[in-house]
Parts: sequence; C-alpha cells; structure tokens
Amino acid sequence: MQYQDIITIEPGKRGGKPCIRGMRITVYDVLEYLASGMTYEEILEDFPYLTQTDILACLSFAGNRDRLIVS
Repeated sequence: MQYQDIITIEPGKRGGKPCIRGMRITVYDVLEYLASGMTYEEILEDFPYLTQTDILACLSFAGNRDRLIVS
C-alpha cells in the first residue's frame, strides 16, 4: 500500500497532523475509530467521503511510522 498519495500533511490544517486527501479528518481519527471497535463498514457509513483505500492508507502510514521510530 502506497499511502503517500493519500496521506497529506499541511502545516495550517489540523495543526500539521497527517490528514486524508487534504480533508480535515486525520489518520489518528480513523485509527481511534478502529481501536474503539468500529468496523470499516461503520466508518464508511459515518464518513461517506472516505474509501476503504483511505482506511488502509491510515494503517499503512501508522505501520511505517512505527518502523521508523523503532529504527
């Protein structure tokens, strides 16, 4: 999964946090929804402008960030 085309970081938006496709929903928002037990389907129902690829990009971003921290 290449998240670089989906996850954007803009200094003036959401405090520079990684967002999805320039929107105001952050990677951390999506990860918190998943951690709270929401399914992909529930997230996509609540946020119809998101796609399953967006959710996968968030997971990929988080996994890559974890690898960078450990290295």
